Amino acid sequence: MTTKSARSSSIRTFVALAACLVAGITVSFANTSRAEITPWATNEGGRMRIVALPPEPDGTVRGALQIEPKPGWITYWKEPGDAGIPPQVVFSKASGVTLRHVSYPVPKRIDNGKLRDIGYDRPVTLPFELKVEGPRKSLNIGASAFVGLCRNICIPFQAEFSMALGSTKGTPAEEAMILNTAASRLPEGPSDDFAVTHYAMTQGRNILSLKLKLPEQTSEPPQVIVTGPEGHVLFDGINGRQDGDSYALDMPVGKLPKNYDINGKRWGILVIAGNRAMETSLAFE
Repeated sequence: MTTKSARSSSIRTFVALAACLVAGITVSFANTSRAEITPWATNEGGRMRIVALPPEPDGTVRGALQIEPKPGWITYWKEPGDAGIPPQVVFSKASGVTLRHVSYPVPKRIDNGKLRDIGYDRPVTLPFELKVEGPRKSLNIGASAFVGLCRNICIPFQAEFSMALGSTKGTPAEEAMILNTAASRLPEGPSDDFAVTHYAMTQGRNILSLKLKLPEQTSEPPQVIVTGPEGHVLFDGINGRQDGDSYALDMPVGKLPKNYDINGKRWGILVIAGNRAMETSLAFE
């Protein structure tokens, strides 16, 4: 489990490293040489760029942030674990767009000594969706992306991007293929054969008790990651027990933020079972 204090410490570490490593970081900023795929921005640990399709008739813009760590480097999931920071993408208000959501492919747990990270050690594409404010024949979008890339040290990586999008005949094939491939790697939602069937806070809200329905022929215990308040992650299951396609476990909650009231809150849960992954939320009333 990781807490917000660990996250704050990690961010301070990134800031300190940034001051020390400025001379060693080379970031190339994107230009508008291509309408839907920006040039790569690079630094010591890898590279990233933005891909976007032209606006749809309803004002939706589908896009993605592509991050490619170099071999031996990692980048992070939306909750990074014991260290690191999550990817962040901010779009200029002057662009006239609103960010609706960012999606995350299935991550992996990466253990490094006593540190437990959650992220990616291979190229990853994070799909996002924008909403255009009012009808536009053309759209100029400014974006800033900030990610962490780590190996023996962690390097903060920030780059600015700009895109000129407009109406086009048909769907650009390369961009659409990138986005469709990224969508295929996202966790699935709950289904009849893969779901959370029961959850409750027990033992004075010190334990989160879960019951899961797993896909048929799941032979190994699932990996369960629960995200609570920002910076608070549970990934240590205890008392795991399987009965057919049903699996139960308990997860120690640890110390929540001071005066935190769980009533009315939603926590996220990701369950990885074999070659399938399911993501949903837990609503606490």
